[in-house]
Amino acid sequence: MEAARTFVDGSSPTVLLVHGAFADASIWSAVIAGLQDAGIGVQAPANPLRGLATDAAYLANVIRAIDGPVLLTGHGYGGAVITQAGCGLDNVVGLVYVAAFAPAVGESLLDIAARFPDTRLGPALRPATFPTGNIGSGVELYLAADCYSDVVAADLPERTTAVAAASQRPAAEATFHEPAAAAAWTSTPSWFVVATADRAIHPEAQRFMARRAGADTIEVDASHAVALSQSNEVVAHLRAAAAATRPPRVNPT
Repeated sequence: MEAARTFVDGSSPTVLLVHGAFADASIWSAVIAGLQDAGIGVQAPANPLRGLATDAAYLANVIRAIDGPVLLTGHGYGGAVITQAGCGLDNVVGLVYVAAFAPAVGESLLDIAARFPDTRLGPALRPATFPTGNIGSGVELYLAADCYSDVVAADLPERTTAVAAASQRPAAEATFHEPAAAAAWTSTPSWFVVATADRAIHPEAQRFMARRAGADTIEVDASHAVALSQSNEVVAHLRAAAAATRPPRVNPT
């Protein structure tokens, strides 16, 4: 555990938005605008999507660079990243899962998915290879462009989903298999947005993870791309989480 910090300004925490697989930070564009309009600080770094340990280590460095409290927020696989990265950092004051994975220690995304009915994600995945920095190569996964809307964003306009499909970032196959080494939700207050029309992460899986984490949960009639299609609801839940985790004002001595 790092040395404890004292936050003296009593301001809202910075909301750190972490995207998942088959997307980039633009999935948060409407949420970012809503938080900025509310005067809440926000950052949305690029998630490397190379594996849970690698991605969590990268995010932990981003968190350490923020001089103040942080409200970690993850979408999809990004939820697994905040789950591991948020452990042992004393400025992490809360976790928000938006149609996201919240694994337990030793649990992978595939372990969670296997407990619930199949979604449309698996059949839509397409493999490719990428260099690993040495002689070998790794496998990464895309969503087939003609399946993107159906799996991820059925409640968004076709033009929007066509752009998202073309600009998607693939995830290393390891992201689905690698077990979590830590679970911040066991000791950090959590919030959850369940997308009830999600065809990528089964809604019952989301409900299970939300209950297990003891999360303050809302349900929204939306696709996996709930952060875009129902951004007002996501922003409202984030604002509630930010208000609940705002450190008390401390007068400098």
